[in-house]
Amino acid sequence: MSKLPVSLPEWLALLETRHSKEIDMGLDRVAAVKNRLQIEYKCPVIMVAGTNGKGSTCAMLEAVLLQAGYRVGLYSKPHFLDFNERARINGENVNDQVFIDTFTEVELKREDVSLTYFEFTTLAICKLLADAKLDVVILEVGLGGRLDAVNVIDADVSIVTSIDIDHVDYLGDTREKIGFEKAGIFRPGKAAICGDPLPPQSLIDHANKIGADLWLFGRDFNYNGDKQQWNFAGRSQRRNSLGYPSLRGANQLLNAAAVLAALEALRNELPVGAQEVRTGLVMVDLPGRFQVMPGRPTVVLDVAHNPHAAATLSQNLDNMGFHAYTYAVFGSMLDKDIGGVIEQLKGKVDHWCVCDLPLPRAAGASYLKDKIVEAGVLADSEKTVQTFNSPEEAYAHAISKAGENDRIAVFGSFLTVAGVMRARRTALH
Repeated sequence: MSKLPVSLPEWLALLETRHSKEIDMGLDRVAAVKNRLQIEYKCPVIMVAGTNGKGSTCAMLEAVLLQAGYRVGLYSKPHFLDFNERARINGENVNDQVFIDTFTEVELKREDVSLTYFEFTTLAICKLLADAKLDVVILEVGLGGRLDAVNVIDADVSIVTSIDIDHVDYLGDTREKIGFEKAGIFRPGKAAICGDPLPPQSLIDHANKIGADLWLFGRDFNYNGDKQQWNFAGRSQRRNSLGYPSLRGANQLLNAAAVLAALEALRNELPVGAQEVRTGLVMVDLPGRFQVMPGRPTVVLDVAHNPHAAATLSQNLDNMGFHAYTYAVFGSMLDKDIGGVIEQLKGKVDHWCVCDLPLPRAAGASYLKDKIVEAGVLADSEKTVQTFNSPEEAYAHAISKAGENDRIAVFGSFLTVAGVMRARRTALH
């Protein structure tokens, strides 16, 4: 065997060039290596899938369970600035050496099995969390559910947050097809929680077919509230007088309700008190989800990259105070419904700064500009569209033009938001 990498950046560079496909659907190869690694969990596992809201749901679960004093492991993705963001133990990112040691273990055990970057890193993170003597593990699904590498793990509670059109090349082009893929994380006899108020029939049918314990929003759990506080009602548990989650956005109560339903399903294994729920929801923090940065002009970071998420971003922008002009820094993958995203936000943006992204499957800035023109944005002679080579360049332009009463909305691919985060971090040092 050739010499193995000795640093985390070297490992990641190797993994990125290894497999012929970036995405290679199917679980057989991953399951084979998982068995060789003897990945077994001796604590409850909560798995979270969905088109939007996965990251917020995982972050709320982590925050509440940490407040309750449990040792919590979290796998989330993708990362913004450092790969280490993908694995957290007790609220802290896992350090380089732990990753290096676990990557080496996976490499030695995989033998002749070829793994994608995502499959290899997923197995490594699942292994290091299984070995960390935790009280609970939270796993965020990547793409879909049924054939996602994370699904080689059996969850004690599965949550599907929302179902909408995304990744059509892999998951299908209807909510029914996509709902079936998401429902693939459900397990017989285990709690299967759906936070989508209008779940596809395919999800319900699959849960019933395999004998999962299906919890539906509006039937098994619900919420109500006013401007000051909100209440949760589950099958046999009520949580009253809750403060709103610190995560901004119109859909966060749906996500929070699914979190509390999951905790109710696990109440015997992981009891959580009322005050721990209140404190956890108030303290939760998640970068890049309608994250409003301090200072002027106002800068909003949001990884809205499909029409469903863009509609939520549009609503959240409406709920902000007055801003004279709104600048958009926008970059996207080519396989997204770019026209659908633009349609949701074209009435909110005055000046579009569209950018290239450093991936072959990204949409070029000139393509994005054409889509914006096609949407009729320039029919208003005061609106503008300009192209840039990177998110950093687009953001620098927006900052140079925006007044202190304006705002800059950075959205689209994670890479768009990460580029602006990197630019802001560089400016501070």
